[in-house]
Amino acid sequence: MPFRALGLEANILKAVQEAGYTEPTPIQAAAIPQILLGHDLIGIAQTGTGKTAAFVLPILAKLAGLIKPDQRHPIRCLVLAPTRELVVQIEENVRAYSKHLPLRMATVYGGVSERPQIQALRNGVDIVVATPGRLMDLMQQRQCDFANLSFLVLDEADRMLDMGFLPSIRQIVKALPQKRQTLLFSATLSKEIESLTHEFQRSPKTVQIGRRSNPAETVTQLIYEIPKHLKPGLLIHLLKEPKMDMVLVFSRMKHSADRIARSLESSGIKTATLHSNRSQNQRLRALKDFKSGAVRVLVATDIAARGIDVDGISHVVNYDFPMHAEDYVHRIGRTGRAQAVGDAISFVTPEDHGTLRSLERFIGRGIVRKRAEGFNYNVPAPAFDTSGDRERRPQRAPRQSHGHAPSSGNRAGGNQGSRSGQSSRGSSGGNWRPR
Repeated sequence: MPFRALGLEANILKAVQEAGYTEPTPIQAAAIPQILLGHDLIGIAQTGTGKTAAFVLPILAKLAGLIKPDQRHPIRCLVLAPTRELVVQIEENVRAYSKHLPLRMATVYGGVSERPQIQALRNGVDIVVATPGRLMDLMQQRQCDFANLSFLVLDEADRMLDMGFLPSIRQIVKALPQKRQTLLFSATLSKEIESLTHEFQRSPKTVQIGRRSNPAETVTQLIYEIPKHLKPGLLIHLLKEPKMDMVLVFSRMKHSADRIARSLESSGIKTATLHSNRSQNQRLRALKDFKSGAVRVLVATDIAARGIDVDGISHVVNYDFPMHAEDYVHRIGRTGRAQAVGDAISFVTPEDHGTLRSLERFIGRGIVRKRAEGFNYNVPAPAFDTSGDRERRPQRAPRQSHGHAPSSGNRAGGNQGSRSGQSSRGSSGGNWRPR
């Protein structure tokens, strides 16, 4: 089905064609007609399926007849997203597809001065793309007039709930006209998301692409079982492979991301980092350099990486194994986008085995284990284990787990609180070996 069969306005079709797209993705083909008909919508789809265009294109089509270049521009559409990076990515999509329309838009997010954002709102805009926190700040200053609003989009609603934005979202929605079209997009359809749809939407249509627990079929998934202290060396070893030319590495902690980046840079591998301690300019530069190929590796934490919308990522590496199955699915969805192929590599330490078993139950299948050819797995852990930021105590018997699952220590303390080799699987005793 070509885009022109979806009933989009001619200037929008021209912009889509200029962007290099000829046929809609499944989420776009399913969602766009429902939105054009005026229905509220629940869109469930993984990253890389084209969901941003699935709501941007029909909203632009409905706004096209309302926007006049010589008239005032009241806010007609509000898009809420969890992170600054995602706000910027949505802005890029809106600007690309509205290039032949007299449309004005503004982005609203923290980490930068409020003044330009306030001035843009005062000058009049048709679309606002915002994070909930900064938008609440500006609303409390009475800088936002939503009296003419027709469209509300909650993008990556599952992540906004995870980040604790629900109270802010509720306050924002209370200030909006009740007569509006509300679109909600999420990677998962949890009970919390279903509750949210009952609260904010009216008889929504549901569009679900793929099974929510399954990663993209185009992603090859591999597990490397490795003691914690060997993870830095294994990453550098794997990056010797030329095919790993655009690699996204996930770290659980900000300080760990910085440490990984320093290790890679010292080995001559161009690397950038993306986490919440970086300034907005630093984060935008990191994304720009990664997209352009100026850096080969981007090391990111989960929350910061939520806004990464980059085609062509060859590999995702879970340097720190995710604690939640949904995060795993979301992470590896960054590669193998739009039917391209990609590889997802996960480092699994003895402490991660319980979490790995839970993940395999969640996705309904086992993940292939692999050993790195030519890598020395027999290097002993140093007396001071820098991978865990704790002093090791050699020859000490493993502590009793007191009935906790192997992953429970990670949930309680993250990387900072775990001693390398002190799980019930006993790597400190030298008995554990990767398969």
